[in-house]
Amino acid sequence: MKLDKLKNVITALLTPFKEDFSLDEDKYREFIRFQIDNGAQLLTMGTTGECATLSHEEHKKAIDVTIDEASKSGKNPFVLAGTGSNSTSEAISLSKYAEKAGADGLLIVVPYYNKPVQHSLIDHYSKIANSVSLPIIIYNVPGRTGGNIDPETIATLAEENENIAGIKCASGNIDQITRTIKLTPKDFIVLSGDDAMTYHLMALGGKGVISVASNIIPKRMVEFTTTMNEGNWNKAREMHLELYDLFKVLFVETNPGPVKYAAEELELMNERMRLPLTPPLKDNKKKIKSILKDLDILEGLF
Repeated sequence: MKLDKLKNVITALLTPFKEDFSLDEDKYREFIRFQIDNGAQLLTMGTTGECATLSHEEHKKAIDVTIDEASKSGKNPFVLAGTGSNSTSEAISLSKYAEKAGADGLLIVVPYYNKPVQHSLIDHYSKIANSVSLPIIIYNVPGRTGGNIDPETIATLAEENENIAGIKCASGNIDQITRTIKLTPKDFIVLSGDDAMTYHLMALGGKGVISVASNIIPKRMVEFTTTMNEGNWNKAREMHLELYDLFKVLFVETNPGPVKYAAEELELMNERMRLPLTPPLKDNKKKIKSILKDLDILEGLF
């Protein structure tokens, strides 16, 4: 069953842009191949992919390209498509498109700006779940959306909707994550949405991470999470402490600015971002580059 691949590392793919800020399809394909070759599963059109500033047509194009490259690879990676919205009908439309295009699952963010209450969230997610057959991963990131989905609500959704299969936890609240794992069915997939929380979440029973850092160090992140899934917690603790400064510096400014700059340093793509986001300030670039050097990432990428 392909859901078994939703563990270890799912890279929240960066989106490369040309000089005119249009989608750089060739570079995107090259970057997707780099991720697959290093053992990562794929998330297209997540927060890190700047989905909020892409048109619907660009959003669909990114989904198509990711699915196409995944199918060509021969490695059968899981393709998760970000199709959430603060409009339920819009989320359904994008989700249906992704399903028809051949995505393996959907990442649906808690609706932003509207601030729906918990029973409204049940209606929102249930409506989407009833509109598609693909597995759905709820995405809880209160710092971005201004809203939070409670563990009890998640448990209700998991019990009432067969295809609500898991959650990406990016609340930073370890108590909430613990209660989510405790309340949901044993086969419910709990993934970290924060690289720095991955060790803690997996120690509680989580399966892996939808990762920002894996954009630049996919192989090391796969090794890190595999080590935990194999039960070698002493080695994993050492790796967590080694990578911790990188995890933190990649959020020294709003994501994906820092990791996109790091990707440019590693010649994976340029650092261009669409306004209102911009690349990091000079002093923060120095911090990022210093940590890349300390971890031998600049020399050891390939």
